[in-house]
Amino acid sequence: MPATAEDLSVPAADLVIVGHFDQPPGYAVRRRTGAPSWLLMWTQEGAGHVEQGGAAFTVGPGDLIVLGSMTGHHYRVGTGASHWAFWWVHFQPRPSWLSWLGPYAKGSRCHLVRAVPEAVHERLDHTFRRASADARRPGHGTSHALARPLRPAVAALPQARELVLNAVEEALLLATAARVGEAQPATTGLGEGRDPRIRQVEALIAAEPDAPHTVASLAASVSMSPSRFAHLFTAQTGSAPMRAVRQARVRHAARLLEVTDMDVGQVATASGFASPFHFSRTFRKEYGLSPRQYRSHLRDA
Repeated sequence: MPATAEDLSVPAADLVIVGHFDQPPGYAVRRRTGAPSWLLMWTQEGAGHVEQGGAAFTVGPGDLIVLGSMTGHHYRVGTGASHWAFWWVHFQPRPSWLSWLGPYAKGSRCHLVRAVPEAVHERLDHTFRRASADARRPGHGTSHALARPLRPAVAALPQARELVLNAVEEALLLATAARVGEAQPATTGLGEGRDPRIRQVEALIAAEPDAPHTVASLAASVSMSPSRFAHLFTAQTGSAPMRAVRQARVRHAARLLEVTDMDVGQVATASGFASPFHFSRTFRKEYGLSPRQYRSHLRDA
């Protein structure tokens, strides 16, 4: 019979607690009315099964879960898994976090950020280790939090609470930023009704206009063939992929001309153009002015 905690170990609403578990099969927690605090869990190894608010799913390495308060939940080691290793934090969210989590809602007050990229895993692990250390001794580093087992730590001091909440905020930003464009709901304006893969590429282009994008590289970023990607991107945005890249580069260059004293050659390089000549010619086509004329016009206005 699995060892299930029935409405036990429920943290008080105002407590901020951070810990790390590596649990064997049979570990399970069921809180029929939920907890007064929110709960974040980030899986490092193994698998877990989570149920809350009508949603039920299995999580694995890289999956981040956030369970809202006062909603019954049940979580346990996943069926067939040898263990479940995960970081967890009980906390009360800052208001701004709710909009970040909204696109990842799975059920009532239940959020899942699936498959946070491996490139972010080490940084997330360090973030939670730092939170564990700061909960005990604010600002004293992570050296004493490296040993296993990592015991749960209550952030008792006000400074400790804020540092742990800062770590939760960092973890949420890292996880959701890594998935930007994939889970965003269609809203009025840019991206409305578009395939999530196309929104992801649009977000990638906007974030890194200076990167050496090609149709092939953009298609690979969303696991599509170049021909299928180019057709879908053009059909849904009204612009061919590389034209969208050029427009993003020109917009980025215009911002640099507006707010910096970088010369035209520097702006061209920082915006992903192969040469100042190519940059100037492309910029004039979009704005009707050369880069120097554009900057001069702004300063004379």
